[in-house]
Amino acid sequence: MQKTELERRVAKKRQLALFRLNDPDDPGSGYASLGTVREFIDQLAPFNTAPDGSPPRQTGTEVLHGPGIVIEYASNQDEVRQAILTVVDQDVAWPVLSRLCKTLCWKMQDLESGQVFG
Repeated sequence: MQKTELERRVAKKRQLALFRLNDPDDPGSGYASLGTVREFIDQLAPFNTAPDGSPPRQTGTEVLHGPGIVIEYASNQDEVRQAILTVVDQDVAWPVLSRLCKTLCWKMQDLESGQVFG
């Protein structure tokens, strides 16, 4: 049975951790801050990624929406150290994510395979 285009895109959802290392050449160097919550949001704005304008959530996490992606981060901390990124549409998301990681010196780790990108 053939899957429709929508079914293929939905089936491709993938979760990644978004982070920055203290030393980009040393995977064991620990996570550096991605900035304060405001800095984090401001850094993502040039990549067309931002809050959707909903009221703050009561769960301690907030959500940003971008091209083919949804990013969740802890809003109850002073600084963002990592975020969970869900790829909703790979065709749209990957060019943006590649540019984002290269520009901001951030990395992504596939939560299923452990593979690191960026």
